[in-house]
Amino acid sequence: MQYIAKSTDLFSLKTSCLIVPVFAKKLDLTSASMINDAENQKISAILKLGDFQGNNGQTQIHYDFSCCNAQRVLLLGLGNKRDFSKKSFKTALSSLMTTLDDSKCRDFSVVLSDFAELDAYQSSREIILAINEIRYQFNQCKSLADDKTYALKKVTFITDDRKSQALAQKSITHTSAIANGISLAKDLSNLPGNICTPTYLADQAKSIARQYRKIKTTILEEKQMEKLGMGSFLSVSRGSRQPAKLITMEYKGGKVKDKPVVLVGKGLTFDAGGISLKPGAGMDEMKYDMCGSASVFGTITAAADMDLPINIVGIVPSSENMPDGDANKPGDIVTSMSGQTIEILNTDAEGRLILCDALTYAEKFNPAIVIDIATLTGACIIALGHQTNGLMANDDKLANDLLDAGETSGDRTWRLPLWDEYQSQLDSNFADIANIGGRGAGTITAACFLSRFTKKYKWAHLDIAGTAWKSGKEKGATGRPVTLLSQLLLKRARQV
Repeated sequence: MQYIAKSTDLFSLKTSCLIVPVFAKKLDLTSASMINDAENQKISAILKLGDFQGNNGQTQIHYDFSCCNAQRVLLLGLGNKRDFSKKSFKTALSSLMTTLDDSKCRDFSVVLSDFAELDAYQSSREIILAINEIRYQFNQCKSLADDKTYALKKVTFITDDRKSQALAQKSITHTSAIANGISLAKDLSNLPGNICTPTYLADQAKSIARQYRKIKTTILEEKQMEKLGMGSFLSVSRGSRQPAKLITMEYKGGKVKDKPVVLVGKGLTFDAGGISLKPGAGMDEMKYDMCGSASVFGTITAAADMDLPINIVGIVPSSENMPDGDANKPGDIVTSMSGQTIEILNTDAEGRLILCDALTYAEKFNPAIVIDIATLTGACIIALGHQTNGLMANDDKLANDLLDAGETSGDRTWRLPLWDEYQSQLDSNFADIANIGGRGAGTITAACFLSRFTKKYKWAHLDIAGTAWKSGKEKGATGRPVTLLSQLLLKRARQV
């Protein structure tokens, strides 16, 4: 898809389709008002007929507007003006793309100032992300893949002045990179566990390093991890025939001495629960237990595509969690890289066992901040549903930065407490710490566990169990939180 930003007159621009947004029963937006006046109040007459009233997501195509150089004029309803928001805008854009993809439009043009609540950067970003979302297809595993083809190949953003044009152009550069990162995260997550193994993820990381000169990939094998003392991580992989991998991708876009942002992504390519076996129904969705790692892959490639002037390290501990004669057993005690001993009370709480060693490993990079991303607890779904990422942190500024990035990007996050009062739930009679803290506050005690390994740096934990994928008829990865993480990096790199 080609995106262009132009500061031009909407009447002179030649286009297959001009998008004219309309609030419910109002004509106070730029293009609607101008075209209505130029066409002898035609849009007003259309609204009076009642077929099109500007309801959110409502669309109507016209072919008889002679005032502009457009083959079609598509009226797009935005709903009540007082209710306009990013969420309602996304709904309208989804409807718009469905209508356009059913047509034969080769391109469309839209006046960005029509979306008065958003600036040129924000409105163009939402449009690009909507196009990427509705057009994403995963057919890699189908023998008769029905890849849908689209006539639409180009989008022109019409801006009022050079300043808005520059904002839109910056958005095109940033958002195109983020959209590609989201698609990569979805692709990796949607692959089945027999294809997307720890070795496969490691190979993909090597491939990324070959594509980008600023990315260096290092893979640690099990023998190397054993020498480092990663007994917690390796205890999980013992139950699998697939060897574990510790994947490190270093993006060097900043100055040599700049401390990096470290992203740690949980990479459980399949989680059967180990000896604490999960129920069979829905277990196929446990291929999504590596969505945290997929978001790290997607975010680092987006940063490289944007050529951000910042240093980033992506760490992905990757393994399977399977039942086997050599697998972890409830009651086993293992020693982590930090030296802390862990009593494993439930082998299905394995994500924290691989993350804790990766978080200790992160210390070697002298990080500015560390963020781990993990589909860690079902309790997070109970607490926050499928709309919001769970956030816990040992640093208020980092937490606030993530909350702000979530609001700006639309990939929203909610902070939960990480108080010392919860730590006692992890007490063990036989080891330094237990790997579960009982039924109450499961999401918080999981973060409390991880906090024991993050005392040497500023750290935040994102629990994406409820947001990383959809179940049922729409089953598939969402690519979250690539947008959130990319927004945070853009802000830290002072690019927005």
